[in-house]
Amino acid sequence: MARIQEYILMYPQLIISTTICSTMAAAIAGLIVMYLIHQRKPKVYLLDFSCYQPPNSCRLPMSMFLENVLLDGTDPDSIAFQVKILENSGFSEETCIPPSLTCLPIRKSVSFALEEVTTVMFSAVSDLFEKHNINPRAIDVLISNSSLFCPTPSLSTLIINKFRMRSNIKNFNLSGMGCSAGLIAVSLAKDLLRVHSNSLALIVSTETLVLNWYKGKVPSMLLTNCLFRMGGAAVLMSSRKQDKGRAKYELQHLVRTNKAQEDQSHACVFQDMDPENKQGISISKDILHVAGDALKANISALGPMVLPISEQIRYGISILIRKIWSQRRRKPRIPNFKKAFEHFCIHAGGRAVIQGIERNLELRKEDVEASKMTLYRFGNTSSSSLWYELSYIEAKGKMKKGDRVWQIAFGSGFKCNSAVWKCVANVGTERENVWRDIIHSYPVEIPN
Repeated sequence: MARIQEYILMYPQLIISTTICSTMAAAIAGLIVMYLIHQRKPKVYLLDFSCYQPPNSCRLPMSMFLENVLLDGTDPDSIAFQVKILENSGFSEETCIPPSLTCLPIRKSVSFALEEVTTVMFSAVSDLFEKHNINPRAIDVLISNSSLFCPTPSLSTLIINKFRMRSNIKNFNLSGMGCSAGLIAVSLAKDLLRVHSNSLALIVSTETLVLNWYKGKVPSMLLTNCLFRMGGAAVLMSSRKQDKGRAKYELQHLVRTNKAQEDQSHACVFQDMDPENKQGISISKDILHVAGDALKANISALGPMVLPISEQIRYGISILIRKIWSQRRRKPRIPNFKKAFEHFCIHAGGRAVIQGIERNLELRKEDVEASKMTLYRFGNTSSSSLWYELSYIEAKGKMKKGDRVWQIAFGSGFKCNSAVWKCVANVGTERENVWRDIIHSYPVEIPN
């Protein structure tokens, strides 16, 4: 009887112990399964990329801009507003626009837009193919992206026709995705390369200016004339095992954040008609606040993937202290992302965007050098700006094997996307680099 009573008293403890052991066993088994699944996924590599170099004849110095808008009959108040924005844009006299926008009067038509987009895309793709002696028929997946120009046939079809690619190529064209479309294309390529393993994917990112040059008077729509410039990039990705030895980077993580469910975010970058029935892209004054919220959500998801455990613990303790002692007004501790990355490529959307991230993430001046210099030399080239920045880092000889780089992109919707790459090769300064002729003069001091 005593033994029965003792067993009854011990029974709850046995149940608890058994439950704990079962839970731990299930957790360990889950981790093992996740590890095995991860190991089975094909690795995705970035073999190389090429950025478009506009000719000097496409340069738009301030003097030419003023002359063009004055002779084109632009409203004086609109001119004064654009001059003020340009003076604080962080642009040099070297940024470029398509030739049709320097004509008097400005020429806007589908034919000129096609001329612009094909010049940029075909040049970037040709440079990439020639650099690596790639047969266009070897490409299995093709993804093009241009947010505002979506002709028929599509941009990806134009590329297939130009380079005589295979009839069974898997081609996609992304439109309306804003400046973050380049990383969305990378995300799509990653998924397709893992499903269709042992494949090559080509991404072509650009934006056309011709049809979207605004000639009205609404300040929020005039901003696009001041911020966006001509550019594009071609990116070659692979899931083929034989490409591991010639790849530059391996894709580690890709995190996408979309805040379109919030009205303020959805409306902060919007294509619309002004009171005079002129089409333009309206950029809201709320964009910096919206971008900040999107970035917070994005790094909250990315942080646990990339930050060292010690840094995550420090950050968690700081959050706990704020909650326990109700120190809501105290600024929360910012995780030190310099412990996770050696290089940062922040979308060159504008001077305020780069400075905001530099300040909020407590980055050093050299951490944002590539972004500021890209904005200065090429302007905001939309979805391709990240590749001009990565090209700058390579041209300066800063990229070393084992280094990690964080690409951060923002786009209409509102979206914030992050890609993390690990350098898997000794990347030297290359003759084909878009910065090759001018890198010796950078960085430069940019007037405030």
